[in-house]
Amino acid sequence: MTEIVDYELYAVPPRWLFLKLECADGSVGWGEPVVEGRARTVRGAVEELVEEYLIGEDPAPVADHWERLYRGGFYRGGPVLMSAIAGIDQALWDLKGKHLGAPVHELLGGPVRERVRVYQWVGGDRPEGVAEAAAEKVDAGFTALKMNATPELERVESPDTVEQAAERLRTVREAVGPEVDIGVDFHGRASKTAAKQLAAALEPHDPFFIEEPVLPEHNDALADIAASTSTPIATGERMFHRTDFKQVLEENAVDVIQPDLSHAGGITECHRIASMAGAYDVSVAPHCPLGPVALASCLQLDAVAPNALIQEQSLDIHYNETSDVLDYLSDPSVFEYEDGFVPVPDGPGLGVDIDEDVLRERDGHDDWHNPVWRRPDGSVAEW
Repeated sequence: MTEIVDYELYAVPPRWLFLKLECADGSVGWGEPVVEGRARTVRGAVEELVEEYLIGEDPAPVADHWERLYRGGFYRGGPVLMSAIAGIDQALWDLKGKHLGAPVHELLGGPVRERVRVYQWVGGDRPEGVAEAAAEKVDAGFTALKMNATPELERVESPDTVEQAAERLRTVREAVGPEVDIGVDFHGRASKTAAKQLAAALEPHDPFFIEEPVLPEHNDALADIAASTSTPIATGERMFHRTDFKQVLEENAVDVIQPDLSHAGGITECHRIASMAGAYDVSVAPHCPLGPVALASCLQLDAVAPNALIQEQSLDIHYNETSDVLDYLSDPSVFEYEDGFVPVPDGPGLGVDIDEDVLRERDGHDDWHNPVWRRPDGSVAEW
């Protein structure tokens, strides 16, 4: 196989970073290495890793490259380094598939499904208008939705706030009926006390799952929360290595894990994480409020993971005010949503063709940062 000779990075709206690896024969592989709101930081990590470990190398031994990128530094892990590795790993798999003329899922053993169920976001960061938005998305063919549970929270919440969250979910449930699944994202905004209050209040309205009920640094509280409710518990978007998932799996604390293929080491590491979860009868629903390369990577994994449950995707998500997931594709029809499903891309590599002219046109216009929220007393709240 040819050698890697160059790379380019494009920071584009709404909040994405694209990596192009180029080989001497002219072939290119694409990845999405980003921490949303910290694109410039991750860019520096990608530049350092690519220049130190990959220029002049054969891209074929993807697993060995992953080990060198991860173990080559004495200090490792965390969102920045693992997101940099994730995007590089995606690009290496894309190159490998293109050189062999096969989609990545064939290189991972072949698909166990032809299409993947997806869910659609409704309601925004501070959820409002969710019932109307939910009905519109169901009319458009989606069979699963996700919404934020609440705006910012106190450490112990008032009965009124808890009731508002329950009422919000109740109105969505009434708008879409019992056939539609509704995931509810706590976004790590709740303390373990508030999480238990909310879980109890939401349970009568049958959420599909409650996501990130507490911050990952408080995962030791998940088993207690899980024991207090029959609602499935989901978490994992801010966990970056298989060892981060070990505790919650061993403690029987989660029902669904949500590793992000642009944060948790890419296809290579998330394939390991999904396999490990399967041994604990835990489902996988990859986190992906990102762009087309990240989504294509997720779908390649979903195709081969028997325990894949559903896939997040960012079409019309509230973050995408200036650009959307299909804008950067030469052929947007690769993601044809029908009856709440999307087909697994079957082209070589990741199966998507990136429109580099659009990337160049919009490069340098990503200045997204999440807001800093404060409680009425002035203290900083979780966003």
